[in-house]
Amino acid sequence: MPEERQRRVEKALFRGGNLTLENPAYLRVLRSLLDALLVPDLAPRDLTVAALGIKSRRATAHVLARQPGVAAGLEEYAYLLRHRGVKVTLKKADGDVFQTGDVLLRAEGGENKLLSLERVGLNLLQRMCGIATATQRLQERARRQCPATRIVGTRKTPWGLLDKRAMHLGGGGTHRLGLGDGIVVKNNHLALLARKEELAAPLAVEKAWKSRRRAAFIEVEVRSEEGALAAARAFKRLQAEAPSATREYPCLVMLDNLMPDDVRQIIVAMRREKVWEGTLVEASGGISESNMELYAAAEVDAISIGALTHSARALDLSQRIA
Repeated sequence: MPEERQRRVEKALFRGGNLTLENPAYLRVLRSLLDALLVPDLAPRDLTVAALGIKSRRATAHVLARQPGVAAGLEEYAYLLRHRGVKVTLKKADGDVFQTGDVLLRAEGGENKLLSLERVGLNLLQRMCGIATATQRLQERARRQCPATRIVGTRKTPWGLLDKRAMHLGGGGTHRLGLGDGIVVKNNHLALLARKEELAAPLAVEKAWKSRRRAAFIEVEVRSEEGALAAARAFKRLQAEAPSATREYPCLVMLDNLMPDDVRQIIVAMRREKVWEGTLVEASGGISESNMELYAAAEVDAISIGALTHSARALDLSQRIA
């Protein structure tokens, strides 16, 4: 695939670089999540710590990897501990690959704090590492089929921007960061515009095009070859009428809940009609680790997989107090 096409994919769907603790919006999300997790967990107090008379004597804890993976959530775990008086030294950085037995971080503080904060902190870290690790694994498998195909997430993210950051650290795309990020016209939107998808899709493109300056990209979800071609034709016409600088604006069709052979056939049809060059293609819906390579082999630009986050498998990590 042309490099210019890959740049458009990254511009549209890879938005995770700003998801850091230096970003006030991301930090607000992190604080809200930590409050939601910690307040009920510690209310009214850690009864076990109190019953055993464990107080604030200094101790050291290490977080250890019990299986290999990709680090994600270390900065968030460190933030949780540091803001409660615990000193943290990171032994790995977010995005690093680690092996079984590696130490991810060292924490020094009161025994009571190390014990009471352990579970919430590990839950966060294990989830984010699990998402990052799975994302990297699927991206590597996709590239073996088509070097340009990229793995991205969906809005099925129970932990919101933290899930998106974890996918980013695993080398995947975030897709939309929220509803105010990009314009994605789904099947329920289309149903309000016209009864047939091939009629509704170009109408949606026309309407959305007027708001493109406020959106990172425009995407239309379709479930048929007729709908995909209709949307792509509308994109091509509007791109031709726009200033040259606008012609690299990311325009996508999402091929939803289609079999790999159907996806391949649609891409062939788009190329035959000469509308493929201006429209990126995403495969979505019912895609899992067991079949995603078939979609990559069809040479789609992106594969979105909701299971990366809605069914995330926690990585096996543990905390040991010395």
